[in-house]
Amino acid sequence: MRHLLTTLALAGLLLSPAFAQPAPVARSFDAAAANGLQRLVDPEISPDGRWVVYGLRAADMAKDKFQTDLWLAPTAPGSVPRRLTFAGDVTGKPHWVGPTGDAIAFLAARGGEEDKKNGPQLWRLPVAGGGEAEKLTDVKGGVEDYALSPDGRRAVLVVMDEAPDPETLGGWQRKTAFPIVIDRFHFKQDREGYLDGRHKHLQLFDLASRKAEALTRGDFDETAPAWSPDGRELAFLSNRAAELDRTEATSLFVMPAVPGAAQRALATLTTDNDDAHPAWSPDGRLIALPTGDEIKWSAYQQWRVSLYDAASGAARVLSAGLDRGWQPQLAWTPDGTALVGVVDDDRHSQLARITLADGKLQRLSGPGTAAMASVARDGRIAFLAGGFSQPAELKLQEPGAAAPRALTAHHDSWRAGLALSTVREFAVKSADGAEVRGLLALPPEARLPLPTVLFVHGGPNGQDAHELAGRSVLRERLVAAGYAVLQVNYRGSSGRGQAFQRAIHADWGHLEVQDLHAAVDWAVKQGIADPARLGVGGWSYGGLLTDYLIASDNRFKAAVSGAGSGNQLSMFGADQYAVQYEREMGLPWAQRERWLKVSYPFFKADRIKTPTLFLGGEKDFNVPIAGGEQMYLALKMLGVPTQLVIYPGQFHGLSLPSYQRDWEARFIAWMDRYLKP
Repeated sequence: MRHLLTTLALAGLLLSPAFAQPAPVARSFDAAAANGLQRLVDPEISPDGRWVVYGLRAADMAKDKFQTDLWLAPTAPGSVPRRLTFAGDVTGKPHWVGPTGDAIAFLAARGGEEDKKNGPQLWRLPVAGGGEAEKLTDVKGGVEDYALSPDGRRAVLVVMDEAPDPETLGGWQRKTAFPIVIDRFHFKQDREGYLDGRHKHLQLFDLASRKAEALTRGDFDETAPAWSPDGRELAFLSNRAAELDRTEATSLFVMPAVPGAAQRALATLTTDNDDAHPAWSPDGRLIALPTGDEIKWSAYQQWRVSLYDAASGAARVLSAGLDRGWQPQLAWTPDGTALVGVVDDDRHSQLARITLADGKLQRLSGPGTAAMASVARDGRIAFLAGGFSQPAELKLQEPGAAAPRALTAHHDSWRAGLALSTVREFAVKSADGAEVRGLLALPPEARLPLPTVLFVHGGPNGQDAHELAGRSVLRERLVAAGYAVLQVNYRGSSGRGQAFQRAIHADWGHLEVQDLHAAVDWAVKQGIADPARLGVGGWSYGGLLTDYLIASDNRFKAAVSGAGSGNQLSMFGADQYAVQYEREMGLPWAQRERWLKVSYPFFKADRIKTPTLFLGGEKDFNVPIAGGEQMYLALKMLGVPTQLVIYPGQFHGLSLPSYQRDWEARFIAWMDRYLKP
């Protein structure tokens, strides 16, 4: 009767003149939609607050690569952004040159093939009157990072030591690769490969003369340079420990911006943050920096705002009373009374302002995800903000305004007519009573129950939030294929405080598995998930947890483990986490039972009945492909349906658009095979 009534009602609508034109059919979130999703990066507002420069990253499917160009957005209401570069070769970090911002500096690998092989160089592009960008540096191996002096006349470059000349090493022919000689404790790193004896150092570069002079030397690295407001001093980070590979006790240094000047250790930090840069106060008295807790918790850090006196090194934690973490980028307000940044908080991240006088926090943006705040001299703040169904766009928060204003709309045409998931927040009690929270994505007007995929985030220190970027693309493609998708912030995730993050320390695959099962139980009880059609999958720590889940319960009828491992004992010495293993897990020969406990997916592989697809990058040093190979072979020997997919030349994250679409398509096809027979 229900179907008959629906048919009659539809016939009535078709006969009515007011409904003569059928509604347009919504576009499905398919591979083409995924390829059309762009990403805004590295926004920086001009000193006078009139403009914001930023990068726009998009997939070029013909070249099978992601390309980034610079754009310029006026902050005046009603203005339209314009494109500045067209070659797609910008590698990031655009900065305004000098106090008036007449030009923009950026890094790019452009020119002929030999030039591109030499790595990214520093370029300068005039803003007023147009004109071509000019190449400023010609550094062998490229420039990794840089900072411009306040007057725009000098730059500090972060440069890797040059590779040795083959003629000095026994006359090896240049076409022949050198043997890799290793004597370091930390000897491999994803994307960088095996680590030799070279280090990253600072160079002082004059933009007019193009002359570069060494500022630092030695058997250690310097990163994150930052100029004092008067242009006389530099702050930077460096690990100068006696056994620097066995600690993350990075120090904050200050030195005059003069070659040969003495370097003064201002403070020793307990841990480092790869994305953090020191931020000088406008009067040059203080330096702000995100810092963590003792080294023991390095994998579960909740970054706090710390202040250091630039003269004495006296330290103060500004956000000690806030049990939430800050993102790495911090910016001062023009009057030096507060800092602006982004706070991660339970499925959201918000633009926030914290005052020096009392540590009071003011949230400046609403629900959703924010990132990368930049502050002008007049107090205007440019930042990125998005939501569950809205990719991040550039926003402007003006002093005294009730809400931020959008400056860009790059995704409006992309979103028009595109069918996106509906979202619901949920909270459940885990087996031990802990509250666990997450997000449920459903197809519009879904008829329940649905085949359901538990899509597990990596990290574990991270969170599933209200955003449409990165891994959320696969979420939307799964929803478009008719699945309900559960995204759960299990214990170990950020956004819920220190205790929640640290709960899984040295006890992997235990509380996280309880939390994830609790979410699935809730979805089944609510009538959302079909208990006979449950799937699970993830990448990185999400791949590890997939292995843990299928080894602890046979409820899942399909699984996809990307860049995961089930035998953590075998990862010792094969991946890049020797320092973390030593302090968190202990050494395998001293903590044998602990290591075997967290390796139960492999040693209890005979309990696994779930058909599982394993995937990974051929050159992954983060979670080497051996982790997937071992689990694949175990299931193959046990007669469990399985498959192994290896992406040639890829590291831990898939960097080619074609491989990203391939991983998504294989994930969905594997689920379809076993959940939609």
